[in-house]
Amino acid sequence: MPDLDHTRTYYEHQLRQLRDKLLLMSYNAERMISDSIHSFVNRRPALAEEVINRDDEMDRLEIEIDSLGYEILALEQPVGSDLRFIATTLKIVKDLERIGDIAVNIAERVLELIHEPELKRLIDLPIMADAAQKILKQSVDAFVNSDVELAEKIIVNDKMVDDMYEQIFRKTLTYMLEDPRSISRALKLIFIAKHLERVADHSANIAEMVVFLVRGEDIRHGTHLDRPR
Repeated sequence: MPDLDHTRTYYEHQLRQLRDKLLLMSYNAERMISDSIHSFVNRRPALAEEVINRDDEMDRLEIEIDSLGYEILALEQPVGSDLRFIATTLKIVKDLERIGDIAVNIAERVLELIHEPELKRLIDLPIMADAAQKILKQSVDAFVNSDVELAEKIIVNDKMVDDMYEQIFRKTLTYMLEDPRSISRALKLIFIAKHLERVADHSANIAEMVVFLVRGEDIRHGTHLDRPR
C-alpha cells in the first residue's frame, strides 16, 4: 500500500510543520515581550526598535499557520486528537499574534519614555513584567508537553497579575496627584502595566486551549477555575 503510506507520511509531515511553526511563533512572542521590557528597564531605544521591526515576522507566521491549518482541515479531514490539535493551533495563533502586538505597543511607549526623566519609585512594574513573562513561558511549555496541571495553574495565576496591575494603577495615581508634572510619564507606565496584564490574559487563553487539546473539554466560561471574567 505505497500510496496510502505516502499519504500518511505527508499528513504527519504537515502536522509536524504546523507544530514547528507554532513553536517558532511562540518563541518569537516570548522574546519580543522580554526584549520590550529589557528596553524599558535598561532604557535601550535600539532594542525597542528591534521589537517593533519583528512584528512583520509574527504577521507572516500567523498567515502561514492559518493557511496550513485550513489546508489540512480541507484536504485531510482529520478527526479525534488531530482535529483538536489543529483547532487549538488556529486559536492559539491569534493569542500569540496579539502578544506580539502588545510587545510592539510596549516598545513604542518605551521610545516615548526614554526622552523623559525616569520615574524611579515604581519598582513594581519590573516585578509584574517578570510574572507576565513567566506565565507566557509556562503556557507555551504546557502546550508543548500537553501538561493540563500546569495549564490549570496558569489560569488561576492570571489573577495574580490582575492584582499587580490594580496595585500599580493605584500607586501611579497617587504619584500623579502628588506631582502633576509626572502625569504624562505615569500614564505611559500605566499603559505598559495594562499591556502586561493583557499578556497574562492571552497566556491564560492558551492554557485553556491546552485543556481542550488534552481533555477535549472547553473551559473558557467554566466556573471550576478561579479566573475573573
